[in-house]
Amino acid sequence: MNRPLRRISRRALLGGLLAAGVPSAQADAPLSIGRFTSPRRSYATNSYWLEGRDGLILIDTQFLPSQALQFLDLAERSTGKKARTAVVLHPNPDKFNGTEALQSRGVRVITSHQVAELIEPIHRIRLAWYYDDFKPDYPKELPRPEVFGDDTRPLRESGLDLTLHVLGAGCSAAHVVAQAGDAIFVGDLVPSRGHAWLEFALFDDWLQRLDELAAMKPKRIYVGRGEPGGPELIDATREYLRHVRSIVLAAKPSGELGWFRRWRLKSEIVAAYPNYDWDGFVWESLPTIWRQLQNR
Repeated sequence: MNRPLRRISRRALLGGLLAAGVPSAQADAPLSIGRFTSPRRSYATNSYWLEGRDGLILIDTQFLPSQALQFLDLAERSTGKKARTAVVLHPNPDKFNGTEALQSRGVRVITSHQVAELIEPIHRIRLAWYYDDFKPDYPKELPRPEVFGDDTRPLRESGLDLTLHVLGAGCSAAHVVAQAGDAIFVGDLVPSRGHAWLEFALFDDWLQRLDELAAMKPKRIYVGRGEPGGPELIDATREYLRHVRSIVLAAKPSGELGWFRRWRLKSEIVAAYPNYDWDGFVWESLPTIWRQLQNR
């Protein structure tokens, strides 16, 4: 996540329950899903719980350790069941920062080898950005989720059957996507009525990830920020990435991106999506997009 967005409105979004009638891998029962959403100051981050017969699986661990524990308490209080395992979907601090807090309460936190390898350099950079603003509620120690492996595999836990898909670069340099029947949990790979976090500007890779998500044939997509939806969210993300790329390419990127041209490009992109939130993501991502698209 990008540091300057801390200055935008701090209106809180309440955590709460999300009713879901999505079939799980067990065809005899619907998949029960709950959601916790952090305040806007910590990026309105969604974390989810999946309720199984004898426990819970959590998806992502929140930006702040205190919010990880709020998430855990809400999930366990709402269901009367204990959380057994949490999955980190990709190496952004709003996905992994709550790792130690959950581990301290007996939750096993897991991710792929590829994601785990990237947590250390991302944590080091983000710690310099964020610690002073959020101390002491920001982890100084490196979050260390357990590595489940480096390829796609099943997760059987708490009476639930999931598939953990290990995917390549997209919005981050590595991803895990959790699938339960026709529901997928994608983190920030699929925005929902919000601008994409294009920190790496890996357009071709990201578009390939979207094709892989579509091949999973999901009916419900649970996103890292914003409201869940259906396959139309994949289509909207694909259109968004292509359109942003075309806007910047039309400016014939070369050399350094000056402030005025950066402002003009941001204005054009925001105008194309007037109902999208998080326009600060556009401003922060544009220098990288500009560099990546030179000589294209």
